[in-house]
Amino acid sequence: MRIAIGVAYDGRTFAGWQSQPGGNTIQDRLEAGLTAIANAPVRATAAGRTDAGVHATGQVAHFDTGAERPETAWVRGVNAQLPEAIAVQWACAVEAEFHARYSATSRTYAYVLYNHPVRPSVFGGRTGWFHLPLDVDRMRAAAGALVGEHDFSAFRSAECQAKSPVRVLMRAAVERQGEYVVFEFTASAFLHHMVRNLVGCLVHVGKGAQPPGWVAEVLAGRDRRRAAPTFGPEGLYLTRVTYPERWNLPRFAPMLPLFSESRPNSS
Repeated sequence: MRIAIGVAYDGRTFAGWQSQPGGNTIQDRLEAGLTAIANAPVRATAAGRTDAGVHATGQVAHFDTGAERPETAWVRGVNAQLPEAIAVQWACAVEAEFHARYSATSRTYAYVLYNHPVRPSVFGGRTGWFHLPLDVDRMRAAAGALVGEHDFSAFRSAECQAKSPVRVLMRAAVERQGEYVVFEFTASAFLHHMVRNLVGCLVHVGKGAQPPGWVAEVLAGRDRRRAAPTFGPEGLYLTRVTYPERWNLPRFAPMLPLFSESRPNSS
């Protein structure tokens, strides 16, 4: 039996999604919880391998098990085994052909940036921070050049293992919500550190260090050295993974006031 689950987590104290020998990852903790309920070893596969310190409100994973349990056991039962920073949001049986990573049609990441002269306190570690005023209109104009199919070599990390730097960016939005600036990107898939590098360049434009057209020049140049520094992971959230309607996956409830719209997982 294959089960799909929705997972949300605060990534501050974890070494990312991917299992590691030290064991302090989202995957390690989640698999331990699933194994306890299944009473047999369980391996989980996620739609996106988030890095250390990165959060998720809309991660999707799947696992196979021979254990017959009610769907509530894979939610409340597993959550009872997990640290409070990780919570399964929903669970449902799916056909064996479903794959959390390869069946997905798009992924959406949001970067939440606290734009204020004084650093954040209550939301420290859960939002990025930039102290100088940012011009949202300039950043929005710059982001427009990123939409479409491009070679994003200028925005990938040196450790990126993707075979191709070409990605299709379907949406690049920038909006201000009070003292916060929210960047949202939707793509078929992302390169390593791609979103954090995009945010770094847009902030460079927003503070007036470069004109909006500079981002298009960096993109065309395909040279990471010409781009701005990588922004920290604190404000990055995997907010949505979309799948074809045939899988009929449940909706995620909004987890943050900044993400007020409840959006389906199907496209």
